[in-house]
Amino acid sequence: MSILNAEKISHGFGARKILEDASFRLLKGEHIGLVGANGEGKTTFLNIITGKLQPDAGKVEWCRHITVGYLDQYRTLDRGMTIREVLRGAFEPMYAMEQEMLRLYEEMAEANEEQLTQLMEEVGEMQDYLEQSSFYTLDAKIEEYANGLGLGEIGLDRDVHDLSGGQRAKVLLAKLLLQNPMILILDEPTNFLDENHIAWLKQFLQHYDNAFILVSHDIPFLNDVVNVIYHVENATLTRYTGNYQQFESMYALKKRQLEQAYEKQQKEIKQLEDFVARNKARVATTNMAKSRQKQLDKMEVIELARERIKPVFQFKEGRTPGRILLEAKGLVIGYDEALSRPVDLVVERNQKIAIRGVNGLGKSTLLKTLLGYLSPLSGSCEMDAFTQVGYFEQEEVESDRTALEYIWDAYPGMTNGEVRAALAKCGLTTNHIESQMRVLSGGENTKARLCRLMLQEINLLVLDEPTNHLDVDAKDALKKAIRDFKGTVLMVSHEPEFYQDLATEIWNVEDWTTKIVR
Repeated sequence: MSILNAEKISHGFGARKILEDASFRLLKGEHIGLVGANGEGKTTFLNIITGKLQPDAGKVEWCRHITVGYLDQYRTLDRGMTIREVLRGAFEPMYAMEQEMLRLYEEMAEANEEQLTQLMEEVGEMQDYLEQSSFYTLDAKIEEYANGLGLGEIGLDRDVHDLSGGQRAKVLLAKLLLQNPMILILDEPTNFLDENHIAWLKQFLQHYDNAFILVSHDIPFLNDVVNVIYHVENATLTRYTGNYQQFESMYALKKRQLEQAYEKQQKEIKQLEDFVARNKARVATTNMAKSRQKQLDKMEVIELARERIKPVFQFKEGRTPGRILLEAKGLVIGYDEALSRPVDLVVERNQKIAIRGVNGLGKSTLLKTLLGYLSPLSGSCEMDAFTQVGYFEQEEVESDRTALEYIWDAYPGMTNGEVRAALAKCGLTTNHIESQMRVLSGGENTKARLCRLMLQEINLLVLDEPTNHLDVDAKDALKKAIRDFKGTVLMVSHEPEFYQDLATEIWNVEDWTTKIVR
């Protein structure tokens, strides 16, 4: 049974073509992975099928009486609500029914016999529905989902306004999963999850009975939960049955077959054009030449897809610092309360240190404290006088400035051509370069921020979740750049496959946290 049909969808921004005659169908129970390079139009497509964006052409048809839950990258939460209150919002109709049932109980006190009978029937129906829907165990279910995604250790009575961007994303994800919609649409759900919580979400999706559409650049995660792939490339959507690994094999085979057919056709075209050129002027062979020309005119010429620009990242190495770049003694990090016990840390020249641990334990806080952006609650932290820091923060840049202006602001001495060349090297096209930072996709925004960082001379590279939103090619390029960098690296990452063969040392913040780790 088809739940969603999108036919001949076309959409663009100015001269930039995002989708052209793209078609898509979602069948009951399908677990779809929507994949493609940064900026190819995955989030745009999701916005079109959910009605947030009107396509330039084409139509979207949903099955009647369908419930859709959409987790996008940029949703917000209202100030003044606790995590628990937000999560309870997933069951708002049931809580409203409970209030109505309590109101009817109050009416019974003054009802006559006939009214009482009617009220008893209504209350009985409501009671049966709530019991069948497991309403009276909802708090336990909320606790289960909250703990699965790491919200339990934050505290469910915390105001959502006090949470970090990553923690808010987890709250939104937990609420969406609790709603159990008939169609689940997830845009980069693992970006702010650590290994334990990714494993929990993976298990949840593997056993999810309803259909879902998932956008993710976390290939191991994607591979384990989907059974259909839609690939968006060069403004078209192509459907493949199977997981990501099977898609890669089929895509490579299809590409190879197309290249062989293209080469064969080009050879045939060259022979026909050569025959026409040699024989069209001769009376004896002019009819044969015209026949070959007609054959050429009717031929449907095979076109190869344009090669995608692959980014190249390279960090500028600064002067050589002392042997110890950072040293912390008895360091306690936190804001209003301690996030760690006293700990001694040393960062030596040319080390590549990966920092891991569940969210909410202070990985980003640790980086900011070591760099001097935050004061420690106690203890000390000293930095070598010759340390040149390059710091990549987790949060995206929301700015009306274009990517070109974003680089120029930091390096006004560069020419227009030099800035464009630097951004192009990072995999950004002319359209990306001239777009505002806030309208770029998450991956494009990350590439622009990495570009700005790469123009700086540094000997200490500090990266906070740099792979969020990056596609496979960009992750590979970043990994190579970190490996080739001759300076010191300090990075936070939730992707072991990214940092394991890069790191000379791994710090696990769970070893010194003051919080209970679940």
